[in-house]
Amino acid sequence: MNEIMQNRKKLGINGIGRIGKLTLWQHLNTGHFNCYILNTGRLVGREVEDIINYLTKDSTYGSLDRFLYGYSGKNAEIKIVDREAAIFTVNGIPVKVLSADRNPRDINWAKEGVQLVVECTGIYIDPAAPADQAKGSARGHLEAGAEKVIVSAPFKIADNARKMPSDSAMFVYGVNHDKYDPQVHHVISAASCTTTGLAHMIKPLLETRETAHIVTASMSTVHAATNNQNILDTVPKSGAADLRKTRSVFNNIILTTTGAARALEDILPEIRSVGFMADSVRIPISTSSLIMLNVTFKTTLGETGEPLLNRNLINEIYQKAADGAQKGMVVYSDKQNVSSDLAGYPAAIVIEGVETHTRTGFISVDSRTLIECGVQASCDINIPVTHAKIFGWYDNELGSYVNFLSKLTVYVEKNMP
Repeated sequence: MNEIMQNRKKLGINGIGRIGKLTLWQHLNTGHFNCYILNTGRLVGREVEDIINYLTKDSTYGSLDRFLYGYSGKNAEIKIVDREAAIFTVNGIPVKVLSADRNPRDINWAKEGVQLVVECTGIYIDPAAPADQAKGSARGHLEAGAEKVIVSAPFKIADNARKMPSDSAMFVYGVNHDKYDPQVHHVISAASCTTTGLAHMIKPLLETRETAHIVTASMSTVHAATNNQNILDTVPKSGAADLRKTRSVFNNIILTTTGAARALEDILPEIRSVGFMADSVRIPISTSSLIMLNVTFKTTLGETGEPLLNRNLINEIYQKAADGAQKGMVVYSDKQNVSSDLAGYPAAIVIEGVETHTRTGFISVDSRTLIECGVQASCDINIPVTHAKIFGWYDNELGSYVNFLSKLTVYVEKNMP
């Protein structure tokens, strides 16, 4: 091993696509790790300079220099240390790029001295898949020498006959990361960008007496384009169920699905009793997305008949969360934002308070239904419910998701056994 790599706190990153590259940026900025081993799984460009060019420039967020130093004009110092081994330094921090092996179990993390790997390919998301699965598995990183692997996507078990392994769990930093057990959990999911934002929107509602009783809920995310969409229309693959994903990302608003509601149940088990629906609307922008959350609550009326749950109370709940338990994670805004204002913004969710709305209505229960249930009633009963519409912005790449993936990664490393 090159001497510059020795006695360093290392982080392995498998895959240097959108999330992998920005994960490197985030950790270079925060400085918890002081050595990075990146695995591309294939040759990239013609020489090391081509990899450096890719890693230090970004069409959405600008240059690494600008990310680290703003518009000060200061530049990161990048030096090639070992061209043959693809090792370079960023401000003295060594970065080594591996390219020989694609299958996680073949990446020699043990030889590189890597204990913790962030799996960013978006491919290996099944925690139940065995390490020796032919096409690869997240669990393969453990066989290759890592002690922990964090998957930058929600878990999805391909075989319905398999259950979630006991050593696997899904966490969102700031919501349930404190349930991480270093003695038990070895394959970890950081959920998704939408689940991260949604979980931080739901948490303060569940923790407040007036909003804890949720009858039903739904959300739509107006979501920026991602790399699994097509630039131009393409022919659907064999067996493709969603033909809209083959349509041009440049020219269309595309309705599609999201697993955010399902993943939310793992992050906040209390939500399992709620009939939660979720969908996604893809739009042709590069980053920053919007959650439109619709929630119906059981509510009560004041002495004069006014609903006690209203938009002011909802906004107060988020203001309290932003100033208290979720400070730096939930941000309350009374400005009129647009999506570009949130690009790179370091928060899980930014509540657009000016657009919070509530309406209170009544569910009429027929007294005959109550009598059939053994309840004596001489008149129909009107039960008050309040419906709320809440908007939350999140930068689905750097500001929200990668930021909180990185926080979780540092938390796991600090609690390594």
